[in-house]
Amino acid sequence: MFQALRVRDFRLLWAGGLVSSLGSWLLVVAVPAHILLATGSLRDTGLSLAAEYLPQLVLGPVAGVLADRSDRRHLMIAASVFCAAAVALMLAGTTPVIYAALAAENAGTVLYAPAAQARTPAIVGTGPLLTSASSLNSLSSGTVRLIGGPLGGILLALCGFRVLVAVDSVSYLVAAAAAFGTSRADGEGTPGQRAPGDGTPREASPLRDLIDGARVLKDDPAARALFPVTVIFLAANASLSALLIPLGIEHLGGDAHAGFLLSFLGVGFLLGAPLIRALIDRCQPRILLAATLDVTAAGFFLLFTSSSLRVALPAALVIGIAGSMSLAIPQVTLQRVIHGTALGRVTALFLTGEAAATLAGAVAGPFIAQAAGLAAVAAAASVLTLGASALTWATVPRPETRAVRVRRE
Repeated sequence: MFQALRVRDFRLLWAGGLVSSLGSWLLVVAVPAHILLATGSLRDTGLSLAAEYLPQLVLGPVAGVLADRSDRRHLMIAASVFCAAAVALMLAGTTPVIYAALAAENAGTVLYAPAAQARTPAIVGTGPLLTSASSLNSLSSGTVRLIGGPLGGILLALCGFRVLVAVDSVSYLVAAAAAFGTSRADGEGTPGQRAPGDGTPREASPLRDLIDGARVLKDDPAARALFPVTVIFLAANASLSALLIPLGIEHLGGDAHAGFLLSFLGVGFLLGAPLIRALIDRCQPRILLAATLDVTAAGFFLLFTSSSLRVALPAALVIGIAGSMSLAIPQVTLQRVIHGTALGRVTALFLTGEAAATLAGAVAGPFIAQAAGLAAVAAAASVLTLGASALTWATVPRPETRAVRVRRE
């Protein structure tokens, strides 16, 4: 699982991302709790999640074009510095400014994410080291979920909201420094290079680049099938994510219990990391993805219909394990089937679809909960996730019919 850390550039990017993610997760409890306490509204709390994903919906395709047309290293550095400045705006403390700062911060992460995902296979290749990199990313995600939620809750009580904002801002600067320390060339290709199925050189217009990126996505059967599966799953996930902190605060006992939920989700991600490394290269993606979606659906229903930590914490653990794999499988598949010169655009198109789904779920979940209760949202999210599993079985091609270009080291 740790093989990819032998590659210096990946080691730097992974460490910088870990620090940055930890800084952001310190605010995962603090921001919704701050807004909930200030407004007393589930809808206003849910809108904080919507503010995070709106930039992805608006800027996602543009970010993909930039990731494929520009120096990805420079783009990652600039985006991290911009995020640091955006987070600092939250020091004003008012709810409208927090919404604006969240939107600005996530505009920066929109630019960062396609560049980072496209740069990873350029650094480690698309063989076993890519699976190692994916499992390490899941490991870091689990670590920050395990530590960030409770630590953020503790620091919020001890130090206040402004200190957490300052820490998160500094963490983005650490990520920028880590990206700055990586090599200037990592085999990503040069301007004018063509991708298979993409007849447009990089110096072509951004609009033409975007159209050709969509054509690459349409022409690959695996990527084309995984797009709606991912969108449906993340819509269901977002409808419940927007209610996770209110669930802990109002139904399970308070801020500390909300932190426990995040911690157990983090433990699930930690346990999922070695499973990703062990199973993705050994099992058919369609079988593995369908199975993990089924398990996640069961976890969703158990968690959001529970009234005690005795049921909620094991359910969160199951969601963390299965959900981390449900996220990793499409990502690794994309990095293997899409050529590096188009990977930024295709990744950005996926992220844009995911953002639209997340935005819809983040808005719909709290409104449905306000009108019909948490159990209704849990049932709807579980049914949607089971639908994504069925779609996986029906549309994702088997390995023998899927053209996978695996560039071994």
